[in-house]
Amino acid sequence: MDNRVIIFDTTLRDGEQSPGASMTPAEKLRLAHALDELGVDVMEAGFPVSSPDDFLGVQQIARKVRRPVIAALARTRAGDIDRAGEALADAAHPRIHVFIATSPVHLERKLGISEEECLEQTVQAVERAKRYTDDVEFSAEDATRTPIPFLCRVVQVAVEAGATTINIPDTVGYTHPREIMEYFRRLREDVEGIEKVVLSTHCHNDLGLATANSLAAVEAGARQVECTINGIGERAGNAALEEVVMALRVRRDLLGFETNIQTERIHPTSRLLTQITGIHPQPNKAIVGRNAFAHEAGIHQDGMLKERSTYEIMEPSMVGVPGSRLVLGKHSGRHALKARYRELGHDVEKEELDRAYKLFKLLADQKKDILDEDILAILHHGTTDDIPITFGLQKMKVECGGQWSYAHLVLDRKDEGPVKAQGKGDGPIAAAFDAVDKVVGWPVELDDLTIRAATPGRDAVGEVTLRARVGGKTFTGRGASTDVVDAAVRAYLHALNKAAHARDLEASALEKAGELWGV
Repeated sequence: MDNRVIIFDTTLRDGEQSPGASMTPAEKLRLAHALDELGVDVMEAGFPVSSPDDFLGVQQIARKVRRPVIAALARTRAGDIDRAGEALADAAHPRIHVFIATSPVHLERKLGISEEECLEQTVQAVERAKRYTDDVEFSAEDATRTPIPFLCRVVQVAVEAGATTINIPDTVGYTHPREIMEYFRRLREDVEGIEKVVLSTHCHNDLGLATANSLAAVEAGARQVECTINGIGERAGNAALEEVVMALRVRRDLLGFETNIQTERIHPTSRLLTQITGIHPQPNKAIVGRNAFAHEAGIHQDGMLKERSTYEIMEPSMVGVPGSRLVLGKHSGRHALKARYRELGHDVEKEELDRAYKLFKLLADQKKDILDEDILAILHHGTTDDIPITFGLQKMKVECGGQWSYAHLVLDRKDEGPVKAQGKGDGPIAAAFDAVDKVVGWPVELDDLTIRAATPGRDAVGEVTLRARVGGKTFTGRGASTDVVDAAVRAYLHALNKAAHARDLEASALEKAGELWGV
């Protein structure tokens, strides 16, 4: 049996369903290039029928990312499949991924169809997808709550219709390693022709078993694992790519499987996703958490000084975790900054470097020590044109200390030039937001605002991530600065710029109905 495991990354599709993790087409493309460098075999770029932005995101990735297979999700509806085919028209290696629910609760309560109708739709969908590409994946949504005999029937008709990959999703994170092994064993025994297709596993983490279930499925015959960077995804998330890949690598002696992942790119890719979404892995997250390679207990430190393998089962460099932390200061030039970014896994273009360097110089005037975390925090702050800039911050002055705080802002408004505004609030951030609101003129509701110190010390860079509702739609924003008020305003403007762009693209189409998202 082949010992190569295909890594199917669905960060751009299933991962984006994580609350607050929505991405613009430009952000998706940036992450897609990083996933390409990481070495993923299949990249699920999105769900084209769900919105114009998702269609555009898939289309751009299909055109510009040429090495991996680019997959697009579709329900077993003709319109979904046709839209996916259109989005993938320019892909070098296109795949249409069709799915339908198969469990009794989904068939009866969600879809309102019989088992026979489910079988008919499966055949029709796979055959229609084959008109666009020979590479068709079929998923039985909620497979692990589907009676095995019926699951075998669904898989059988999908194989006969021409599906080349069969995916068995644990959609609600319900199954157990022993149970998922039985599902794959029965499929391999009872489905005729199953040896001609690739079996795939797609596990959610509701019981904290996503990685364990994925590895169990591989041992039972799955040769594709569907996963996400940092394990992001709906509810408790998906199987984490970094956990699955490193488990296979570190325990190759036991499992005997390999992947094509360039593991030294794991940490930079994880950081990029964090910067784009504002969602940080918990500190003790395996492989990519801040404390994954930290040792505080005295006995552990003593052992590490004598021999790293006493308390580390992998070298930090294996996953791209940087070793040095202090290399730059106020006298450093562009070349030094670019070289350090390269060491940290980021090849920045000239325009990106110029903008990052301006912020770096401002930071260097305020901080004595510039850490790796500092320059990573500013890399994606103001360096990526993920959306057109409708509102930009030119100047800001804040007065606080009394009962009220007051903010005086100068904003650059597209096609209008500088606009002055004054705001009042019960704190400096509230006052600044009030001033912004007077320029923008839209009703904005702030759902969440998080301020996080990206680096240690009193002169730390503050990262602000927020979610704001504009016209009933939720947009995320992020900003970074040693001044948290400045960072908050930039994060607020980032969200409002997304809202302005969405209005141009018919913001109502950005709503993703719950029924659209499965697998």
